Amino acid sequence: MTTQPEPGSEPQPQLTDDQIEFLNSLFDFARQGNTEALLSVIDQGVPVDLTDHKGDTLLILATYNQHADLVAALLARGADVQRLNQRGQSALTCAVFTQHEDNVRALLAAGADPDAGAQSARATAAQFQLEAMSALLER
Repeated sequence: MTTQPEPGSEPQPQLTDDQIEFLNSLFDFARQGNTEALLSVIDQGVPVDLTDHKGDTLLILATYNQHADLVAALLARGADVQRLNQRGQSALTCAVFTQHEDNVRALLAAGADPDAGAQSARATAAQFQLEAMSALLER
């Protein structure tokens, strides 16, 4: 009799150094705002919600680094606005922290929850006394 492995206990695939370097370059593209290069690989099948070892998605990295065009393009491709990184931060939290009004508006329009996560966007605005951001979140 064979048994199924416990969920989550399946062996993880081993990546080559070249594969790891490629994946790291995608996160760099998000940080740098290299929209064309990043969207090219996403449009070829790389998951739009690719996540690094800290739980940061491409959307979180693009938002934190204030790349509004890339944020809009990732949202158009279905990026999950509710995903949280390991610190409990969402892309909206990052947009509020960097005080990027266009990204805040885009994320809210896409359905981002200002109260999601241990470090929510609303709590971040309050903690740093970002009154303009608090006002945007109240709309």
